[in-house]
Amino acid sequence: MAPLKAPLKVVRASSSSSASSSFIHKRARLLPGSHQLVPARDGLRSLSCSPPRRSASAHPAVDSSYSCCASSSSASAAASSAAGAEGMTYKSAGVDIDAGAELVRRIQKLTKGDVSGGFGGLYPFGDSYLVAGTDGVGTKLKLAFLLDKHDTIGVDLVAMSVNDIITVGALPMFFLDYFATSKLDVDMAESVIAGIVDGCRQSSCTLLGGETAEMPGFYAEGEYDLSGFAVGSVKQDALVDGKRAVAGDVVVGLRSSGVHSNGYSLARRVVESSDRFDYGDALPGDDQGRSVGEALLCPTRIYVPAARAALGKYDIKAMAHITGGGFYENFPRCLPDGLGARFDASLWSKPAIFSFLQDNGRIADAEMFRTFNMGVGYMMVVDGAVARQMESDGYFGEHDAVVVGEIVATDAKGEARVEVEFSTQ
Repeated sequence: MAPLKAPLKVVRASSSSSASSSFIHKRARLLPGSHQLVPARDGLRSLSCSPPRRSASAHPAVDSSYSCCASSSSASAAASSAAGAEGMTYKSAGVDIDAGAELVRRIQKLTKGDVSGGFGGLYPFGDSYLVAGTDGVGTKLKLAFLLDKHDTIGVDLVAMSVNDIITVGALPMFFLDYFATSKLDVDMAESVIAGIVDGCRQSSCTLLGGETAEMPGFYAEGEYDLSGFAVGSVKQDALVDGKRAVAGDVVVGLRSSGVHSNGYSLARRVVESSDRFDYGDALPGDDQGRSVGEALLCPTRIYVPAARAALGKYDIKAMAHITGGGFYENFPRCLPDGLGARFDASLWSKPAIFSFLQDNGRIADAEMFRTFNMGVGYMMVVDGAVARQMESDGYFGEHDAVVVGEIVATDAKGEARVEVEFSTQ
Protein backbone atom coordinates (compact mmCIF):
# COMPACT_ATOMS: atom_id res chain seq x y z
CA MET A 1 0.00 0.00 0.00
CA ALA A 2 1.25 3.46 -0.83
CA PRO A 3 2.06 5.62 2.20
CA LEU A 4 -0.70 7.91 3.33
CA LYS A 5 -0.17 11.49 2.28
CA ALA A 6 -1.66 13.50 5.11
CA PRO A 7 -2.38 17.10 4.13
CA LEU A 8 -1.41 18.44 7.56
CA LYS A 9 0.88 17.63 10.42
CA VAL A 10 -0.08 14.80 12.73
CA VAL A 11 -1.13 15.55 16.29
CA ARG A 12 0.05 12.67 18.51
CA ALA A 13 -0.43 12.18 21.28
CA SER A 14 -27.33 -12.51 46.24
CA SER A 15 -29.05 -16.01 45.93
CA SER A 16 -31.52 -16.52 43.13
CA SER A 17 -35.07 -16.98 44.42
CA SER A 18 -37.04 -20.08 43.50
CA ALA A 19 -40.23 -18.09 43.24
CA SER A 20 -41.99 -18.38 39.91
CA SER A 21 -43.28 -14.83 39.72
CA SER A 22 -41.59 -12.02 37.85
CA PHE A 23 -41.99 -8.30 38.37
CA ILE A 24 -41.30 -5.50 35.97
CA HIS A 25 -40.80 -2.11 37.61
CA LYS A 26 -41.74 0.67 35.21
CA ARG A 27 -39.72 3.82 35.65
CA ALA A 28 -41.48 6.73 33.97
CA ARG A 29 -40.18 10.25 34.01
CA LEU A 30 -42.62 12.15 36.26
CA LEU A 31 -40.43 14.90 37.66
CA PRO A 32 -36.72 15.57 37.24
CA GLY A 33 -34.83 12.70 38.83
CA SER A 34 -37.94 10.69 39.74
CA HIS A 35 -38.90 7.11 38.89
CA GLN A 36 -42.23 5.38 39.27
CA LEU A 37 -42.26 1.71 40.26
CA VAL A 38 -45.24 -0.36 39.12
CA PRO A 39 -45.27 -4.17 39.43
CA ALA A 40 -46.27 -5.97 36.25
CA ARG A 41 -48.78 -8.75 36.05
CA ASP A 42 -47.77 -12.00 37.71
CA GLY A 43 -45.94 -14.48 35.54
CA LEU A 44 -44.72 -12.03 32.92
CA ARG A 45 -41.36 -13.06 31.52
CA SER A 46 -38.81 -11.13 29.52
CA LEU A 47 -35.49 -12.06 28.00
CA SER A 48 -32.30 -10.14 27.43
CA CYS A 49 -29.35 -12.02 25.96
CA SER A 50 -27.12 -9.37 24.37
CA PRO A 51 -28.39 -9.84 20.78
CA PRO A 52 -26.74 -8.24 17.74
CA ARG A 53 -27.41 -4.51 17.69
CA ARG A 54 -30.16 -3.32 15.44
CA SER A 55 -32.23 -0.21 15.12
CA ALA A 56 -35.17 -0.41 12.81
CA SER A 57 -38.80 -0.10 11.86
CA ALA A 58 -40.83 -1.86 9.22
CA HIS A 59 -42.61 1.38 8.37
CA PRO A 60 -42.14 1.87 4.60
CA ALA A 61 -41.25 5.54 5.03
CA VAL A 62 -38.53 4.82 7.53
CA ASP A 63 -34.86 4.64 6.74
CA SER A 64 -33.95 1.61 8.83
CA SER A 65 -30.57 0.55 10.08
CA TYR A 66 -29.40 -2.85 11.23
CA SER A 67 -26.05 -3.74 12.64
CA CYS A 68 -24.33 -6.56 14.45
CA CYS A 69 -21.90 -6.33 17.34
CA ALA A 70 -19.32 -7.96 15.06
CA SER A 71 -19.27 -8.76 11.39
CA SER A 72 -17.96 -11.12 8.76
CA SER A 73 -15.61 -9.90 6.08
CA SER A 74 -12.82 -10.73 3.75
CA ALA A 75 -10.60 -9.48 6.54
CA SER A 76 -11.85 -12.36 8.69
CA ALA A 77 -10.10 -15.06 6.72
CA ALA A 78 -6.94 -13.01 6.50
CA ALA A 79 -6.94 -12.36 10.22
CA SER A 80 -7.59 -16.00 11.08
CA SER A 81 -4.84 -17.13 8.76
CA ALA A 82 -2.37 -14.57 10.04
CA ALA A 83 -3.15 -15.46 13.65
CA GLY A 84 -1.99 -19.00 13.11
CA ALA A 85 -3.01 -22.07 15.06
CA GLU A 86 -2.18 -20.51 18.44
CA GLY A 87 -3.27 -16.91 17.95
CA MET A 88 -6.59 -15.86 19.43
CA THR A 89 -9.51 -14.56 17.38
CA TYR A 90 -12.95 -13.22 18.19
CA LYS A 91 -14.43 -16.50 16.91
CA SER A 92 -12.17 -18.64 19.09
CA ALA A 93 -13.38 -16.52 22.03
CA GLY A 94 -16.95 -17.62 21.29
CA VAL A 95 -18.34 -14.89 19.04
CA ASP A 96 -19.57 -16.23 15.69
CA ILE A 97 -19.42 -13.08 13.63
CA ASP A 98 -20.56 -14.81 10.44
CA ALA A 99 -23.77 -15.96 12.12
CA GLY A 100 -24.37 -12.44 13.36
CA ALA A 101 -24.00 -10.99 9.89
CA GLU A 102 -26.34 -13.62 8.47
CA LEU A 103 -29.00 -12.67 11.04
CA VAL A 104 -28.72 -9.03 9.98
CA ARG A 105 -29.26 -9.99 6.34
CA ARG A 106 -32.34 -12.03 7.25
CA ILE A 107 -33.81 -9.17 9.31
CA GLN A 108 -33.35 -6.82 6.38
CA LYS A 109 -35.41 -9.17 4.22
CA LEU A 110 -38.14 -9.41 6.85
CA THR A 111 -38.58 -5.66 7.22
CA LYS A 112 -38.48 -5.00 3.46
CA GLY A 113 -37.47 -1.45 4.32
CA ASP A 114 -34.93 0.84 2.77
CA VAL A 115 -31.93 -0.20 4.80
CA SER A 116 -29.18 2.38 4.71
CA GLY A 117 -26.56 0.46 6.62
CA GLY A 118 -25.94 3.48 8.84
CA PHE A 119 -25.79 3.73 12.58
CA GLY A 120 -29.38 4.76 13.46
CA GLY A 121 -32.94 4.33 12.25
CA LEU A 122 -34.47 7.46 10.67
CA TYR A 123 -38.18 8.33 10.95
CA PRO A 124 -39.54 11.37 9.04
CA PHE A 125 -41.18 13.87 11.40
CA GLY A 126 -42.17 17.17 9.82
CA ASP A 127 -39.06 18.84 8.46
CA SER A 128 -36.84 16.64 10.65
CA TYR A 129 -35.89 13.04 11.20
CA LEU A 130 -36.26 11.28 14.52
CA VAL A 131 -33.18 9.10 14.84
CA ALA A 132 -33.21 6.07 17.17
CA GLY A 133 -30.54 3.68 18.34
CA THR A 134 -30.33 0.81 20.82
CA ASP A 135 -27.48 -1.18 22.30
CA GLY A 136 -26.06 -2.91 25.35
CA VAL A 137 -22.57 -3.25 26.79
CA GLY A 138 -21.99 -6.94 26.10
CA THR A 139 -19.68 -8.99 28.30
CA LYS A 140 -18.02 -5.91 29.73
CA LEU A 141 -20.68 -6.55 32.38
CA LYS A 142 -18.72 -9.63 33.45
CA LEU A 143 -15.84 -7.39 34.47
CA ALA A 144 -18.15 -5.13 36.44
CA PHE A 145 -19.40 -8.21 38.32
CA LEU A 146 -15.92 -9.62 38.89
CA LEU A 147 -14.40 -6.34 40.06
CA ASP A 148 -17.57 -5.24 41.89
CA LYS A 149 -17.54 -1.84 40.21
CA HIS A 150 -20.87 -0.67 38.84
CA ASP A 151 -20.77 3.12 38.75
CA THR A 152 -19.41 3.57 35.22
CA ILE A 153 -21.09 0.77 33.26
CA GLY A 154 -24.11 3.05 32.83
CA VAL A 155 -21.92 5.58 31.02
CA ASP A 156 -20.99 2.81 28.58
CA LEU A 157 -24.66 2.05 28.04
CA VAL A 158 -25.52 5.62 27.11
CA ALA A 159 -22.42 6.08 25.01
CA MET A 160 -23.11 3.11 22.76
CA SER A 161 -26.43 4.55 21.60
CA VAL A 162 -25.82 8.29 21.56
CA ASN A 163 -22.53 7.84 19.72
CA ASP A 164 -24.44 5.97 17.03
CA ILE A 165 -27.22 8.49 16.46
CA ILE A 166 -24.93 11.53 16.43
CA THR A 167 -23.19 10.10 13.33
CA VAL A 168 -26.01 11.45 11.13
CA GLY A 169 -26.01 14.79 12.93
CA ALA A 170 -28.88 13.93 15.30
CA LEU A 171 -28.64 15.59 18.70
CA PRO A 172 -29.76 13.19 21.45
CA MET A 173 -33.06 14.20 23.10
CA PHE A 174 -33.86 11.39 25.52
CA PHE A 175 -32.71 7.99 26.71
CA LEU A 176 -34.49 4.92 28.13
CA ASP A 177 -32.87 2.02 29.96
CA TYR A 178 -33.72 -1.59 30.79
CA PHE A 179 -32.17 -3.20 33.89
CA ALA A 180 -32.81 -6.92 34.48
CA THR A 181 -31.73 -9.06 37.42
CA SER A 182 -32.88 -12.11 39.38
CA LYS A 183 -32.93 -10.41 42.80
CA LEU A 184 -32.87 -6.64 42.99
CA ASP A 185 -29.92 -5.22 44.92
CA VAL A 186 -31.08 -1.64 45.38
CA ASP A 187 -27.64 -0.22 46.12
CA MET A 188 -26.07 -1.89 43.10
CA ALA A 189 -28.91 -0.82 40.83
CA GLU A 190 -28.66 2.75 42.10
CA SER A 191 -24.96 2.76 41.23
CA VAL A 192 -25.70 1.57 37.71
CA ILE A 193 -28.45 4.14 37.20
CA ALA A 194 -26.15 6.87 38.52
CA GLY A 195 -23.76 6.02 35.69
CA ILE A 196 -26.62 6.25 33.19
CA VAL A 197 -27.52 9.68 34.57
CA ASP A 198 -23.89 10.76 34.19
CA GLY A 199 -23.84 9.54 30.58
CA CYS A 200 -27.01 11.45 29.82
CA ARG A 201 -25.55 14.61 31.30
CA GLN A 202 -22.46 14.24 29.15
CA SER A 203 -24.74 13.80 26.12
CA SER A 204 -27.03 16.72 27.00
CA CYS A 205 -30.06 14.43 26.88
CA THR A 206 -32.79 13.46 29.36
CA LEU A 207 -33.12 10.13 31.11
CA LEU A 208 -36.82 9.93 30.34
CA GLY A 209 -37.49 6.64 32.09
CA GLY A 210 -36.73 2.95 32.06
CA GLU A 211 -37.68 -0.49 33.28
CA THR A 212 -36.36 -2.67 36.07
CA ALA A 213 -37.12 -6.37 35.59
CA GLU A 214 -36.75 -8.67 38.59
CA MET A 215 -36.79 -12.28 37.36
CA PRO A 216 -36.01 -14.83 40.09
CA GLY A 217 -33.74 -17.66 38.99
CA PHE A 218 -32.97 -16.16 35.58
CA TYR A 219 -29.56 -14.61 36.26
CA ALA A 220 -26.66 -15.72 38.44
CA GLU A 221 -26.38 -14.20 41.91
CA GLY A 222 -25.15 -10.61 41.76
CA GLU A 223 -25.50 -10.34 38.00
CA TYR A 224 -27.72 -8.22 35.77
CA ASP A 225 -28.16 -7.23 32.14
CA LEU A 226 -28.58 -3.82 30.56
CA SER A 227 -29.89 -2.33 27.37
CA GLY A 228 -30.50 1.24 26.35
CA PHE A 229 -32.38 3.25 23.76
CA ALA A 230 -31.63 6.77 22.55
CA VAL A 231 -33.72 9.09 20.39
CA GLY A 232 -32.51 12.29 18.77
CA SER A 233 -33.47 14.59 15.94
CA VAL A 234 -31.90 16.33 12.98
CA LYS A 235 -33.33 18.67 10.36
CA GLN A 236 -33.70 16.81 7.06
CA ASP A 237 -31.57 19.38 5.24
CA ALA A 238 -28.81 18.97 7.86
CA LEU A 239 -28.60 15.18 7.69
CA VAL A 240 -25.02 13.89 7.53
CA ASP A 241 -25.32 10.99 5.11
CA GLY A 242 -21.89 10.68 3.46
CA LYS A 243 -23.20 11.40 -0.05
CA ARG A 244 -20.95 14.41 -0.52
CA ALA A 245 -17.73 12.57 0.36
CA VAL A 246 -15.18 12.33 -2.46
CA ALA A 247 -11.83 10.65 -3.01
CA GLY A 248 -9.10 12.77 -1.47
CA ASP A 249 -11.12 13.79 1.58
CA VAL A 250 -9.45 13.42 4.95
CA VAL A 251 -10.51 11.17 7.83
CA VAL A 252 -10.23 12.85 11.22
CA GLY A 253 -10.25 10.44 14.15
CA LEU A 254 -11.29 11.17 17.72
CA ARG A 255 -9.27 9.16 20.18
CA SER A 256 -10.90 6.52 22.35
CA SER A 257 -10.61 6.10 26.11
CA GLY A 258 -9.70 2.44 25.61
CA VAL A 259 -11.53 -0.69 24.54
CA HIS A 260 -14.92 0.99 25.07
CA SER A 261 -17.72 -1.64 25.02
CA ASN A 262 -16.87 -4.12 22.26
CA GLY A 263 -14.55 -7.09 21.93
CA TYR A 264 -14.73 -8.15 25.57
CA SER A 265 -15.27 -11.81 24.83
CA LEU A 266 -11.82 -11.79 23.23
CA ALA A 267 -10.25 -9.45 25.80
CA ARG A 268 -11.51 -11.57 28.68
CA ARG A 269 -10.25 -14.72 27.00
CA VAL A 270 -6.76 -13.24 26.77
CA VAL A 271 -6.66 -12.43 30.48
CA GLU A 272 -8.53 -15.41 31.86
CA SER A 273 -6.59 -18.00 29.86
CA SER A 274 -3.25 -16.76 31.20
CA ASP A 275 -1.40 -18.13 34.21
CA ARG A 276 1.04 -15.17 34.15
CA PHE A 277 -1.22 -12.20 34.92
CA ASP A 278 -4.69 -11.28 36.15
CA TYR A 279 -7.03 -8.29 36.19
CA GLY A 280 -5.39 -6.91 39.34
CA ASP A 281 -1.89 -6.77 37.82
CA ALA A 282 -0.40 -3.49 36.63
CA LEU A 283 -0.92 -2.75 32.95
CA PRO A 284 2.53 -2.37 31.33
CA GLY A 285 3.05 1.01 29.71
CA ASP A 286 -0.18 2.56 30.99
CA ASP A 287 0.36 6.28 31.51
CA GLN A 288 -2.26 6.37 34.28
CA GLY A 289 -0.73 3.56 36.32
CA ARG A 290 -3.86 1.43 36.18
CA SER A 291 -4.35 -2.30 36.55
CA VAL A 292 -5.47 -4.42 33.62
CA GLY A 293 -8.98 -4.57 35.05
CA GLU A 294 -9.18 -0.84 35.64
CA ALA A 295 -8.11 -0.11 32.08
CA LEU A 296 -10.65 -2.56 30.68
CA LEU A 297 -13.45 -1.03 32.77
CA CYS A 298 -12.62 2.52 31.70
CA PRO A 299 -15.93 3.97 30.45
CA THR A 300 -16.61 4.53 26.78
CA ARG A 301 -15.91 8.04 25.59
CA ILE A 302 -19.06 9.95 24.69
CA TYR A 303 -18.47 11.81 21.44
CA VAL A 304 -21.57 14.01 21.47
CA PRO A 305 -19.77 17.16 22.71
CA ALA A 306 -16.99 16.82 20.12
CA ALA A 307 -19.42 16.05 17.31
CA ARG A 308 -21.69 18.94 18.24
CA ALA A 309 -18.75 21.32 18.25
CA ALA A 310 -17.69 20.17 14.78
CA LEU A 311 -21.19 20.18 13.30
CA GLY A 312 -21.76 23.71 14.49
CA LYS A 313 -18.68 25.09 12.79
CA TYR A 314 -17.31 22.83 10.03
CA ASP A 315 -18.57 21.08 6.92
CA ILE A 316 -18.73 17.45 8.08
CA LYS A 317 -19.47 15.09 5.20
CA ALA A 318 -19.70 11.75 7.03
CA MET A 319 -19.19 10.28 10.50
CA ALA A 320 -18.68 6.77 11.87
CA HIS A 321 -18.76 5.22 15.35
CA ILE A 322 -16.06 2.53 15.60
CA THR A 323 -17.52 -0.32 17.65
CA GLY A 324 -17.72 -4.10 17.17
CA GLY A 325 -16.27 -4.94 13.76
CA GLY A 326 -13.60 -2.31 14.17
CA PHE A 327 -12.43 -0.26 11.21
CA TYR A 328 -13.39 -2.82 8.56
CA GLU A 329 -17.08 -3.16 9.41
CA ASN A 330 -17.96 0.27 10.71
CA PHE A 331 -16.33 2.82 8.48
CA PRO A 332 -17.87 1.63 5.16
CA ARG A 333 -21.31 2.23 6.68
CA CYS A 334 -20.86 5.99 6.41
CA LEU A 335 -19.75 6.06 2.76
CA PRO A 336 -21.56 5.69 -0.58
CA ASP A 337 -20.65 2.92 -3.02
CA GLY A 338 -17.49 3.58 -4.97
CA LEU A 339 -15.57 5.00 -2.04
CA GLY A 340 -13.37 3.41 0.59
CA ALA A 341 -10.68 4.46 3.01
CA ARG A 342 -6.98 3.98 3.57
CA PHE A 343 -5.71 4.24 7.14
CA ASP A 344 -2.13 4.54 8.32
CA ALA A 345 -1.93 3.16 11.86
CA SER A 346 1.41 4.91 12.48
CA LEU A 347 -0.36 8.27 12.58
CA TRP A 348 -1.72 7.86 16.10
CA SER A 349 -0.63 6.31 19.37
CA LYS A 350 -2.63 3.43 20.83
CA PRO A 351 -3.67 2.99 24.48
CA ALA A 352 -1.45 0.44 26.23
CA ILE A 353 -4.34 -2.00 26.67
CA PHE A 354 -4.32 -2.83 22.96
CA SER A 355 -0.67 -3.88 22.76
CA PHE A 356 -1.18 -5.84 25.99
CA LEU A 357 -4.08 -7.79 24.48
CA GLN A 358 -2.39 -8.30 21.14
CA ASP A 359 0.94 -9.47 22.56
CA ASN A 360 -0.51 -11.80 25.19
CA GLY A 361 -3.22 -13.18 22.93
CA ARG A 362 -0.95 -13.40 19.89
CA ILE A 363 -3.67 -11.67 17.92
CA ALA A 364 -3.01 -10.75 14.29
CA ASP A 365 -3.06 -7.11 13.25
CA ALA A 366 -6.08 -7.57 10.97
CA GLU A 367 -8.01 -9.27 13.77
CA MET A 368 -7.24 -6.41 16.14
CA PHE A 369 -8.54 -3.82 13.67
CA ARG A 370 -11.71 -5.78 12.95
CA THR A 371 -12.49 -6.38 16.64
CA PHE A 372 -11.41 -3.23 18.51
CA ASN A 373 -11.37 0.52 17.93
CA MET A 374 -7.57 0.55 18.27
CA GLY A 375 -7.50 3.97 19.89
CA VAL A 376 -9.88 5.73 17.51
CA GLY A 377 -13.53 5.47 18.52
CA TYR A 378 -15.12 8.00 16.18
CA MET A 379 -14.32 9.35 12.72
CA MET A 380 -15.29 12.33 10.58
CA VAL A 381 -14.82 12.83 6.85
CA VAL A 382 -13.91 16.36 5.80
CA ASP A 383 -12.20 18.20 2.99
CA GLY A 384 -8.47 18.68 3.50
CA ALA A 385 -8.86 22.43 3.85
CA VAL A 386 -11.45 21.90 6.58
CA ALA A 387 -9.09 19.58 8.42
CA ARG A 388 -6.38 22.21 8.34
CA GLN A 389 -8.84 24.79 9.64
CA MET A 390 -9.89 22.45 12.46
CA GLU A 391 -6.26 22.08 13.48
CA SER A 392 -5.62 25.83 13.23
CA ASP A 393 -8.70 26.59 15.34
CA GLY A 394 -7.51 24.29 18.10
CA TYR A 395 -10.27 21.71 17.58
CA PHE A 396 -7.74 18.86 17.42
CA GLY A 397 -6.21 19.74 20.76
CA GLU A 398 -9.47 20.46 22.53
CA HIS A 399 -11.20 17.28 21.37
CA ASP A 400 -8.21 14.91 21.15
CA ALA A 401 -8.40 14.47 17.39
CA VAL A 402 -5.87 13.41 14.77
CA VAL A 403 -5.76 12.72 11.03
CA VAL A 404 -5.92 8.94 10.60
CA GLY A 405 -6.54 8.35 6.90
CA GLU A 406 -7.98 9.43 3.60
CA ILE A 407 -10.90 8.58 1.32
CA VAL A 408 -10.08 6.66 -1.86
CA ALA A 409 -12.01 5.53 -4.91
CA THR A 410 -12.59 1.78 -5.05
CA ASP A 411 -14.66 -0.86 -6.80
CA ALA A 412 -14.42 -3.14 -3.77
CA LYS A 413 -17.46 -4.11 -1.72
CA GLY A 414 -18.07 -4.45 2.00
CA GLU A 415 -15.10 -4.50 4.31
CA ALA A 416 -12.69 -4.80 1.40
CA ARG A 417 -13.31 -1.06 0.96
CA VAL A 418 -11.05 -0.45 3.95
CA GLU A 419 -7.27 -0.77 3.93
CA VAL A 420 -5.14 -0.44 7.04
CA GLU A 421 -1.40 0.00 6.95
CA PHE A 422 -0.52 -1.64 10.22
CA SER A 423 1.92 -0.34 12.77
CA THR A 424 3.56 -2.04 15.73
CA GLN A 425 3.25 1.17 17.72
